[in-house]
Amino acid sequence: MEAKEPMVTVETEEMNMNGADLFIQALKQDGVELLFGYPGGAVLGIYDALHRSPINHVLARHEQGAIHAAEGYARVSGKPGVVIATSGPGATNVVTGIADAMMDSLPLVIFTGQVASKVIGTDAFQEADIVGMTM
Repeated sequence: MEAKEPMVTVETEEMNMNGADLFIQALKQDGVELLFGYPGGAVLGIYDALHRSPINHVLARHEQGAIHAAEGYARVSGKPGVVIATSGPGATNVVTGIADAMMDSLPLVIFTGQVASKVIGTDAFQEADIVGMTM
């Protein structure tokens, strides 16, 4: 009977990543250097991951300020302005900026939090049909 070699376990950084870490890693890989936003409960995990990353963050007083700052960034840099907002009222606060950016053909990428999939449609706390409002 042959002796088996012991199994070697290799832990990589990717093995210890959660969804928020992967989200931030994807932004970094796409060349995002600056993120505009305002933290809230549904996106706090992303803010934890952002804190550990080299991506800079502009903390606005509220989400509408964040999206308008991202519009200004897009105007002067030619790069997409990237915004993160929490669910519900945080998401609805970016709607005016989305409309403004569309009218001015400004490149923006907006991410919002949302309630858990299983409670969508139940009027859960801070649930908002942001896609329905903006498409």
